[in-house]
Amino acid sequence: MAFLTDRKRASGMGSAKSGTHHFWSMKVSSVALLFLVPMFILTFGGILGSNYAEVMAYFARPFPAIVAALTILVGFKHFNDGAQVLIEDYVHGFMQKILIILLTCLSYGAAAVGIFAIAKLAL
Repeated sequence: MAFLTDRKRASGMGSAKSGTHHFWSMKVSSVALLFLVPMFILTFGGILGSNYAEVMAYFARPFPAIVAALTILVGFKHFNDGAQVLIEDYVHGFMQKILIILLTCLSYGAAAVGIFAIAKLAL
C-alpha cells in the first residue's frame, strides 16, 4: 500500500498547458462560423445551379469571394482543432503525434486548395 499525497497521485495527470488555448480557439472559430455559414449559404444559394460564366462573374465580386474564403479557412481550422482534441483523448503514444501531424497537413492542405479555387474563380 502506497502512502501518496493527493499532489503525488495527480502528478503527471494534469494540464498539458495548452487546454485553454484549444478551448478559446474552438470558441472563437465556433462564433465566427455561426456568422459565416449563414452568410455563405445566403451568398452562395443565389448562384447555385447557374452556369460556369455566371459563377465566374459572381465570384469576381469581392464580397462572395471573401465570405467563401473565410468560411473555408475558419471551417478547416475549427475541424483541425476539434479532431486534434479527439485524437488527444483517444490515441496515445507515438501514433498520437503521427495522427496529429497528418491531420494538420490534411486540414491546412484542404484549406489551401479551397482558397486557391476561390482565388482562381475570383481573379
